[in-house]
Amino acid sequence: MLRLGVTAVFLGLLLIACSSSEADWQQATTADTIGAYQDFLKQHPNGQHADEARTRIHAIEDDQAWKVAVNSNTQQSFEQYLHNEPNGTHVQEARDRITGFERSAAWKTAQSEGTPAAIQGFLQKYPTGPESDEARAALQKLQNDFQVQLASYRSRREADRMSAHLKRKFGNVLHDVVVIPAAPPDKLNHIRSAPMSEDEAKAACATLKKSHQRCEVVKSS
Repeated sequence: MLRLGVTAVFLGLLLIACSSSEADWQQATTADTIGAYQDFLKQHPNGQHADEARTRIHAIEDDQAWKVAVNSNTQQSFEQYLHNEPNGTHVQEARDRITGFERSAAWKTAQSEGTPAAIQGFLQKYPTGPESDEARAALQKLQNDFQVQLASYRSRREADRMSAHLKRKFGNVLHDVVVIPAAPPDKLNHIRSAPMSEDEAKAACATLKKSHQRCEVVKSS
């Protein structure tokens, strides 16, 4: 009888402990704060929900660290997040943000140099991204930064007439023939081809010279 009584007391205490643990866990999850879970662990370090409490603490710390990084929105803030939370749920996004800052800085450097080589080097390192699209457009413009100069006239009317004639005759070689209107201090209206690469302009001009058409390769203005 004594043994049964001890067993009954033990089971009763166990039920009370379990009931207390569940109540404390419910209270912790309702608050859902680091402090609440830490208090729960102090009371129940080896309880049924101990591992879950530690997981929630880590998750909240991770979310807080991420919010700090996003609010600062600097390369350094995202690097700090990676340092503090190397296994956090936002690790890949942080790396992507850092790459974005690095890509933006590299594009500014390539723009300041303003050469095809600098832009091509940028595209080799960063083939995708908004700056990469801008770089391709800039490279295309640089590569097609030459025209074939055909003639110049003070009279816009005469320039238009000759432009139409040359377009009929050499339009397939020059892609297009346009009149660049006179703009002070230049008083001449220039007749030129469509923009093209330097090599294309040289080849087109060579073809025209065979037909005794005067021309020269110039940089697009």
